[in-house]
Amino acid sequence: MEISPIAFARNGYSSKFGIPRQSGRADSVLTRIVFTEPYRQAEALRGIEQWSHLWLIWGFSENTTWSPTVRPPRLGGNSRVGVFATRSPFRPNALGLSSVKLIKVEHTASEGTVLLVSGADLMDRTPIYDIKPYLPYTDAHADATNGFAHNTDYGVEVCFAQGTTDGIDPSVLRQLHDILKEDPRPAYHDDPQRDYRFEYGGYHIVFSVSQGVLTVKKIEKTK
Repeated sequence: MEISPIAFARNGYSSKFGIPRQSGRADSVLTRIVFTEPYRQAEALRGIEQWSHLWLIWGFSENTTWSPTVRPPRLGGNSRVGVFATRSPFRPNALGLSSVKLIKVEHTASEGTVLLVSGADLMDRTPIYDIKPYLPYTDAHADATNGFAHNTDYGVEVCFAQGTTDGIDPSVLRQLHDILKEDPRPAYHDDPQRDYRFEYGGYHIVFSVSQGVLTVKKIEKTK
């Protein structure tokens, strides 16, 4: 079976580093779902505004290999488990699944009908292969267990060094806060002297982490 993208995600995640490891963890970050031809038809989205959340089926476009065992970040990056017991991107068919909140349906002249969603864990220009409504009465399971991801109380406190926020749009700062509080470092990194760098939404960000506090040292416009 061959599949082709029906749409592409457009947002500020220009690289894999910094993207939350699961969907719904950075709700202030908005993603536009822009459809391709021949799927750019308003009729195909008729009634979608009745749903509050959607499932996105998409492709790990940056990964070209797979492995039968992987090292999940939640296990410190040292213990191996089977790929099918994880959400690792190194999969035989490189397909991802994300639950996102539908914010708005936009009708544009240049891009047709566009979906605006929050909480997506997709890099900019990620191909999307299908969209389905999230059904809380069947998709949510109150008695579900979390396996080795049982500890949901993780993350760091985020602070911005003096002067770093000058002239930065408050909405961008909210998005950066939501992204960074998830601690994007590899789980096995714990060097307070190390500076980490990533780009988001046209900005270059530098930060370090010490004793559970992530400090943003620099925010600059990318060239």
